[in-house]
Amino acid sequence: MNNQKQQKPTLSGQRFKTRKRDEKERFDPTQFQDCIIQGLNETGSDLEAVAKFLDASGAKLDYRRYAETLFDILVAGGMLAPGGTLADDMMHTDVCVFAAQEDLETMQAFAQVFNKLIRRYKYLEKGFEDEVKKLLLFLKGFSESERNKLAMLTGILLANGNLNASILNSLYNENLVKEGVSAAFAVKLFKSWINEKDINAVAASLRKVNMDNRLMELFPANKQSLEHFTKYFTDAGLKELSEYVRNQQSIGARKELQKELQEQMSRGDPFKDIILYVKEEMKKNNISEQTVIGIIWSSVMSTVEWNKKEELVAEQAIKHLKQYSPLLAAFTTQGQSELTLLLKIQEYCYDNIHFMKAFQKIVVLFYKAEVLSEEPILKWWLKNAEEESESETEEGD
Repeated sequence: MNNQKQQKPTLSGQRFKTRKRDEKERFDPTQFQDCIIQGLNETGSDLEAVAKFLDASGAKLDYRRYAETLFDILVAGGMLAPGGTLADDMMHTDVCVFAAQEDLETMQAFAQVFNKLIRRYKYLEKGFEDEVKKLLLFLKGFSESERNKLAMLTGILLANGNLNASILNSLYNENLVKEGVSAAFAVKLFKSWINEKDINAVAASLRKVNMDNRLMELFPANKQSLEHFTKYFTDAGLKELSEYVRNQQSIGARKELQKELQEQMSRGDPFKDIILYVKEEMKKNNISEQTVIGIIWSSVMSTVEWNKKEELVAEQAIKHLKQYSPLLAAFTTQGQSELTLLLKIQEYCYDNIHFMKAFQKIVVLFYKAEVLSEEPILKWWLKNAEEESESETEEGD
């Protein structure tokens, strides 16, 4: 006797086969492409209709699985082969970025199509970023006009927040940089980005992805100079970008100078070596003496652990600063530098309350050590006396 229950027959196998057949129809890439291209051709050049068609099609077609195919079609008019050429044996459409007019207004309209699509289907965000990274690597395979359109579109999408600035990493591809493709593309991209926002917004986006100090890498190593960058982008009508990069370079150079100075001081390097190094950096990075004296002052003051007692800190400061007077004196050869140093001393003493009574002693020390001369001290003193007098008058009123 067989005690096992006899299993009832089911149709699960048949249902499974039906599901697979449905799945094949739903997920077949060729059929997906044909559906999208046919729909785009029917909408014509009406981008409002294109956006509505894409919105509705997402419910019937698998955008998640075939995001790359979808974006290839919307940008290039068909599926792209490796290198950026259109696959010859596939359907194409002219309702795409590359076949559109090469102007900012048209690209803004296309940006809205992508914006609506990605807002409606949030899961497409990553696929879209991956697509743009790929398209940037394919730039050499596109015509100059196609590159210009893609650059304008990318700039607008970066401005709108549809793309993260990290996609620009693709532009640092060695071959693109070597052949000048990256720099030319960057011109169009930054023009449209700054047109939508401003240089401050662009700078903030670049900083977020640590790309604010990498723009020089758009050029080959033998052309990665501030002079070349500035001339190239200024001539292209992007003076604000040139000034931004110049400022970034200057900030970077000043930070590096301060870091190296502190290391040299902590090692006890001879002042003549430190002075030589600083003067070379000033010349190389076009740093003014006024800027340098501020850096040296803060470096000198950061190399010691200050006493917390007010009655002892003045004596400690005088002893410490007397030691560094020759170094400071080497960079107060101009009246403006002396005034800058006086202001830095004043700010430091106001910010660090234990130094309040040390201020006059420091000024006298620097006068005797010929770090400061009489004329700038009188100018500074008269200016401060005048400001105090004005302040008292305002309070009296």
